[in-house]
Amino acid sequence: MTEEYIGTIQEIIFHNKENGYTVAVFATESEEQDEFTIVGNIPQAAAGRAYAIHGEFTEHPFYGEQFKVTGYEERMPSSQDGIREFLASGALKGIGPKTAAAMVARFGENTLKIIEEEPERLTEISGIGPKTAAKISDAFLQQREFSAVSLQLQQYGISAQYAFKLYQTYGTDTVSVLEENPYRIIDDVYGVGFIKADRIAEKMGVERDDPFRIRSGINFTLNHFAGDGHTYLPQEELCEKAASLLELSREEIGQQLEIMAFAGDVRIETVNGLPAVYLMQYYLAEQNVSKNLRLLRSAQLKPITGGEVDTLIRRTEAATGINLSENQKDAVRQSLENGVCVITGGPGTGKTTIINAIIEILEESELKTAIAAPTGRAAKRITETSGHPASTIHRLLEYSYAEDEDTLRFGRTADNPLEYDAVIIDEASMIDLQLMNALTSAIRPGTRFLLVGDDDQLPSVGAGNVLRDIISSEYIFCMKLTEIFRQAAESMIVVNAHRINQGEYPDCNVKDKDFFLLRRSSEREMLDTILDLCVRRLPAFFPECSPIRDIQVLTPVRKGTLGCLQMNGRLQEMLNPPDPEKAEKQHADRIFREGDKVMQIRNNYDLTWRDSQEFTEGEGVFNGDVGFIQSIDNDAGEMTVIFDETRYVTYSFGQLEELELAYAITVHKSQGSEFPIVVMPVSWFPPVLATRNLLYTGVTRGKTAVVLVGSENKLCAMVDNNRISQRYSGLGYRLCQLLRLENEMM
Repeated sequence: MTEEYIGTIQEIIFHNKENGYTVAVFATESEEQDEFTIVGNIPQAAAGRAYAIHGEFTEHPFYGEQFKVTGYEERMPSSQDGIREFLASGALKGIGPKTAAAMVARFGENTLKIIEEEPERLTEISGIGPKTAAKISDAFLQQREFSAVSLQLQQYGISAQYAFKLYQTYGTDTVSVLEENPYRIIDDVYGVGFIKADRIAEKMGVERDDPFRIRSGINFTLNHFAGDGHTYLPQEELCEKAASLLELSREEIGQQLEIMAFAGDVRIETVNGLPAVYLMQYYLAEQNVSKNLRLLRSAQLKPITGGEVDTLIRRTEAATGINLSENQKDAVRQSLENGVCVITGGPGTGKTTIINAIIEILEESELKTAIAAPTGRAAKRITETSGHPASTIHRLLEYSYAEDEDTLRFGRTADNPLEYDAVIIDEASMIDLQLMNALTSAIRPGTRFLLVGDDDQLPSVGAGNVLRDIISSEYIFCMKLTEIFRQAAESMIVVNAHRINQGEYPDCNVKDKDFFLLRRSSEREMLDTILDLCVRRLPAFFPECSPIRDIQVLTPVRKGTLGCLQMNGRLQEMLNPPDPEKAEKQHADRIFREGDKVMQIRNNYDLTWRDSQEFTEGEGVFNGDVGFIQSIDNDAGEMTVIFDETRYVTYSFGQLEELELAYAITVHKSQGSEFPIVVMPVSWFPPVLATRNLLYTGVTRGKTAVVLVGSENKLCAMVDNNRISQRYSGLGYRLCQLLRLENEMM
């Protein structure tokens, strides 16, 4: 039964500034209920603030009776004591207890009216200048606005937590924006999905067959599957999925789909013989990448000087001490003679050796060469192994974030192309369609473009199947490396990676080697063994390795006993326990502590970083970047994280939802990385995850040692499961069409 009480917050027991969740002592004006504990989302809660609260009493098994707040309305105090207490609570920045007392002494019961209507009079108080007066007034007006907006949104079932997010996005226009089209919040407000927006829309009276609702459902479905890597959906499948989501007929979906296609919101065309529906951004990207590859493939190249290519290869071998196999020589030759070339192969097949030889020849010919990779970690590894400076693709393209448009911009485009004679990209399997579009657009025809990667690894996190599509189309010359060289063959990590990739079971626990399987039967035993390995056994066996920095737990899943979420809590507890000397910050269901290993879990293009080594600054931290917490300042509400050993990024506490602990991460998040020691559970996992290429990707992340923990039967089952998740991607189809047309014209 819903009850209402009017009163004042006496004491804050707990308050999360990010989502507003509050536990507090509430004193009422009621004779029946004097004082009790309240819990709920009250974003700007502070001691001394008055509210009319709605909700009901519940019994907590540990804390006893609590009043669960389901709605509230802030009440401005009218008495001098109430106003003084409200201002002294810290509700308005710039006002402390002394200033609050001085203001009430000067203006009495008119204090709040003065703040709202005559803020210039605040300068009559010692210590308050015109700027501070304006800030106090703005903060008060914003607070009143939010209270009014939050109250209006309560009628639509929108909690204070979501009301705060909406207000931060739309300000005073929040209610009018929602009433016009509640589905806008799916795109505009991080963390709000279609189901939440649909519930709000229903309470606002939006009909089930409203065109806004159907189009939003179609867009949501396409975006949802783009998140799984698809650039389009077959029309029949889209209509079926959207009809199920919206609980409408496929005919109703089809009618709105035609309208969206006519308006240019989506594109419908035939791919591989079936009608396919694209979001326009992916359709245009596929078209553009196809066109760009055609131009790069057919353009006249700047000549290599100093002799025939074979002569240059022999000269490079003599100068560097590199001995190339015939396959490697052919890869170098083809890369120099073709406008676009792909070199693919597993670990130990000499990809880095080929890259180094190509760079030597290009530099000898005074051809300016750029080397890049999709992630900072991969670029750093290229620099270390090749001796040549490499950057991320984003930095190569001089990216920037356009806040007014909430989009990523590149300084290097078709209108301002890269000024290089050759561009070499490593870890090309990680490149998604949108990044490939930006990259190929910025490369001038006549530039040599070389893609190097391992197409047997997991595909890109973003939409598209770029490397595999290019290889399968046979439109671009591709060299597949299979020979494992002698030094690499001494590593069982390399040998077993190739065995796994060929469908053969790995050879584990060879004496004095680097690939191990610790057999455990239950998930609890596996977890205990993994914890013991990370904390005690591996640091003792590899004393030069840091248990936090150099040992990485990889797992196929996020949830469950062997999921990264649970393992992170246990590993943090054991490797970086609470310490009076270490500041910490609780955020939602996790604790961040100085010294923790953390990962950025979504792209943030406008986060500023400063490089302590190069004395430079830039913007952008990307999904999958791993760093370490250097400091937490609870007074300032900030946390500083170091990425790549030299890049310092400061997060406000409001941005901590972008970070997770990273003692254990998913195999998908590990792409492009290399770790000294990898520990990985092998148990029952969903078949879509317990695959050969996921195991292969995880194993190839290890450099010094790989330790699998679990069942040999489950390990063999993963090798046997060669299921490759189908991605709907049209790039390969388009390149095949180009090849067919060019062959017909010959």
